[in-house]
Amino acid sequence: MKKSIAIVGPTAVGKSALGLKLAQKFDGEIISGDSMQIYRHLDIGTAKDSPEELAAVPHHLVDICDVSQRYTVKDFQENAEIAIDSIISQGKTPFIVGGTGFYLNSLLKNLHLGGNNDSDPNLREQLLKQEKEQGIESLQTQLISLDPVAAKSIDMDNPRRVIRAIEVFKTTGRSIVEQDNGDKIADFKIIGLTDDRQKLYDRINQRVDKMVEMGLLAEAKQVYEHQDEIPQAKNGIGYKELFPYFAHQADLDSCLIELKKNSRHFAKRQLTYFRNQMDVDWYNITEQPDYYQSVVEDIQKFLLEK
Repeated sequence: MKKSIAIVGPTAVGKSALGLKLAQKFDGEIISGDSMQIYRHLDIGTAKDSPEELAAVPHHLVDICDVSQRYTVKDFQENAEIAIDSIISQGKTPFIVGGTGFYLNSLLKNLHLGGNNDSDPNLREQLLKQEKEQGIESLQTQLISLDPVAAKSIDMDNPRRVIRAIEVFKTTGRSIVEQDNGDKIADFKIIGLTDDRQKLYDRINQRVDKMVEMGLLAEAKQVYEHQDEIPQAKNGIGYKELFPYFAHQADLDSCLIELKKNSRHFAKRQLTYFRNQMDVDWYNITEQPDYYQSVVEDIQKFLLEK
């Protein structure tokens, strides 16, 4: 069985740094498991690795799309599988690193995500109209009634994913998160990083401040000025919170407070998702100061298992 390592956890916990270190240790390559890092020119708000870090270890599924392109969970699943096969064929170890839970789960569990016959543009248009007129809450209620399994598995705060789940169920009668009947894509070891809540929240707040120093406002303004052309990217945390500032509807400090709050809430949702949906080996980076060595030893054992 092909073997791969996944590194998961909340935003700002240190997944990318650990992935880079482990990939160098085990002669591996990194596959991004982040739904926003696929986009070119969105670097600061998506917390992409630096150019030097991207050059230090081969990275896959980073900077592969223009911001105007639509990119789905199924696209990620297919592209990540190709990357895994390519990396393993070179005798190297794939490291899937990221915090987009449903993307990662689709890969780890080989979820059935539909094909060419599960789309209904008319239905999607109706659901978009419903969201605009009645709010996302009406869509959430509808999905819970139609497909409670999907409602527990996807990000229910993401209108696009809720709409897609309803569309698939109504078109096919099957859940978007139905597990594939075929074999797993690979045998995965899932490493999870976490931290004490207040320390994690402090890290998140500090990251936002650092992003601002690095030029987040200029990057977010580009997203704001072209938001009609980039339906997916404009909803990313780190961008949408700054729109009221550019529209002269709020001051910068208020928008940054909102950004930090949304990032903290996102981290909480990530932890809940990973704990409920995946079989993760967790490492608390504060309580286990030598966690890196423990992770290395656990990966070594995993790679040697038949």
